[in-house]
Amino acid sequence: MAFSSRLLSKSKQLYGSQIILQQQHAVPVRFFAKEAAPPALKGDEMLKNIFLEVKKKFETAMGVLRKEKITIDPEDPAAVNQYAKVMKTVREKADLFSESQRIQYTIQTRTQGIPDARTYLLTLKEIRIKRGLTDELGAEAMMMDALEKVEKELKKPLMRNDKKGMALLMAEFDKVNKKLGVRKEDLPKYEEQLELKIAKAQLEELKKDALEAMETQKKREEFKDEAMVDVKSLDIRNFI
Repeated sequence: MAFSSRLLSKSKQLYGSQIILQQQHAVPVRFFAKEAAPPALKGDEMLKNIFLEVKKKFETAMGVLRKEKITIDPEDPAAVNQYAKVMKTVREKADLFSESQRIQYTIQTRTQGIPDARTYLLTLKEIRIKRGLTDELGAEAMMMDALEKVEKELKKPLMRNDKKGMALLMAEFDKVNKKLGVRKEDLPKYEEQLELKIAKAQLEELKKDALEAMETQKKREEFKDEAMVDVKSLDIRNFI
């Protein structure tokens, strides 16, 4: 018990921060809330409000994590599913974006003001790569082919304010979606699959961090005779 207690002695700061503000999924503080941006504030007042908002969300998230059981076993579908459910509860109670919502927000902000369809699609690709997402179906290439077809028919670059041209492109995209078996009514299912992938990746990272911490502790004199605990047996609720 001493070994596992020392291992997670700082888990409130480290684990909570990892859950809420993981670098690969973090967004600026002002984007956490789903509501419209508040009126512009000045100096210390703005910083104070930001701090209080983050503090409130952190404490809300920690309150959920103190109650819900998390098993650090990324290879167990049930553990991954439970972790995803806990994270969903955290997001709902702390009013945080889901990964799908973050991606949608990023697309909206990054593509605002882009005049042509080609730059728009290239920007989507850039966003995908930066978010660490893969195009397993090859949809991007098919969408670019569709754009090439429309622009060839129009005999000019397609602008996003060209209603007729965009209607043609949307029709081509519908063909692409049909070919790939992608349906709009299945979007919630795709979002759920994305959240499960993220949950598994986060559990893998937690497991890696825990094993590295135990290996480091094992080298210390006071722990040399203690057996390493199974990561799956750790109950994080006991340490936060």
